[in-house]
Amino acid sequence: MTKPIYTTNCFNTFIRVAEDCPAHTGEDPPPRAGKPTVANLQYAMIATEPYKYTSDDVIFATSAASRELGAKATKQERTLARKAFFSKGQACMRASGLGKRFGWGVHADNEGRIAIYAIDSERYQALARDLKLTQVRAMRSKRA
Repeated sequence: MTKPIYTTNCFNTFIRVAEDCPAHTGEDPPPRAGKPTVANLQYAMIATEPYKYTSDDVIFATSAASRELGAKATKQERTLARKAFFSKGQACMRASGLGKRFGWGVHADNEGRIAIYAIDSERYQALARDLKLTQVRAMRSKRA
């Protein structure tokens, strides 16, 4: 019996910043105690190469499971680790600090590849008004 594989990928979707996001502009997530945070790693990966990666690619690459593999892991080891990682449901980009804390909206195109846009940018505003996209919000940091 094979385990089901879950996904965090979404298509033709715009994840707007959370209602309780304190940022009024897109902020670079800072490292904590000199080490990169998950939000910091996600930002670096998506901002440098927009629409290259899917949500699954970003979530896995910035997870502890992927970082423990290290750069010397073989392709087969990475594939097995990824299958094991996604055999359980994972938090999607709605739960990312990018939209919850740092003011970045996440756009997924029709192929599931993602890019980020600062809340104060014209592109963010255009995507937020686009009725062809599924519009969702990043998760709130605090309960209502």
